Amino acid sequence: MYLSLCTDVLGELSFTQMLDKVKSMGIDAVEMTAGGWGGCRHVPTEELLTDDSKLKAYKKELTARNMRIAALNCSGNQLWPTETGSFYSKSMYSTAVLAGRLGVKKLVMMSGLPAGAPGDKTPNWITSTVSWPDYMVETVRYQWEDIAVPWWKNFTEHCKNNGIEQIAIEEFPCQLVYNAETLWKLRNAVDPIIGMNLDPSHLIVMGADPIATARALKGALYHVHGKDARIERGLCDINGLPESKPVTESANRSWNYVAVGCGKDLQWWKEFFSVVRMMGYNDAVSLEMEDLTMSVEAGLHSSIDALNQTISK
Repeated sequence: MYLSLCTDVLGELSFTQMLDKVKSMGIDAVEMTAGGWGGCRHVPTEELLTDDSKLKAYKKELTARNMRIAALNCSGNQLWPTETGSFYSKSMYSTAVLAGRLGVKKLVMMSGLPAGAPGDKTPNWITSTVSWPDYMVETVRYQWEDIAVPWWKNFTEHCKNNGIEQIAIEEFPCQLVYNAETLWKLRNAVDPIIGMNLDPSHLIVMGADPIATARALKGALYHVHGKDARIERGLCDINGLPESKPVTESANRSWNYVAVGCGKDLQWWKEFFSVVRMMGYNDAVSLEMEDLTMSVEAGLHSSIDALNQTISK
């Protein structure tokens, strides 16, 4: 495995400034946002698709620094039945085309989450039993069979036509795919080009064990995010894991995203990467730094130090 960086955390820097900053931290690969709801600060997708000279110059900057693109990220809710959802969907199709022109073989995405019924506009995440109220049985069927699977079948064909070999879906809460079981459900219904972007932080805050999840994903592990989360002692004991407070209210939340090693200790991370490697994954580990309890610089250096000590290289 090798270390990569999700570059949104350096969004205030220009593309070339960002590349130089990443290089100065001893990292030779980047995961950049090119579509979806991200800022796309370092990938002007439409410009690169419409101007061959800009695309050539863009590639030259990467080559000059011996920097590779581990993946392009276009996460968003393309299944949201609004103009915004349509915008996300269009941007994902454009990202796949750009990936092909850049020679990038992997996209990192989210599954999307539909509304609960025809005519609804608000995405509906069903996490309780469908036994009662009984309307939820039809909601889940509608979301999967009528909306998600058809969209993904069309999109995967588009990706294959553009040379994409892997679509790594992040198991984010409030998405249709949020754990190993739902990943396999989508993959089996659509195409084996779909696999998991295993982000331990999301599983931790949902009460799952990322190490056990890695074992359950053998053959479908396509990407890994180096991202930690901490269940806050005392607060979680009182209020449980479901948490809707803004991420900026760190001191009052049941859990927080934190720098790698500030949630799970290094022994845990060593076991995690060991198991991930045993399950056949030997590719990028993209550091995603979203710790609001410290400065960006401190969070990056702390996480890089922890990952360099624990990744199974």
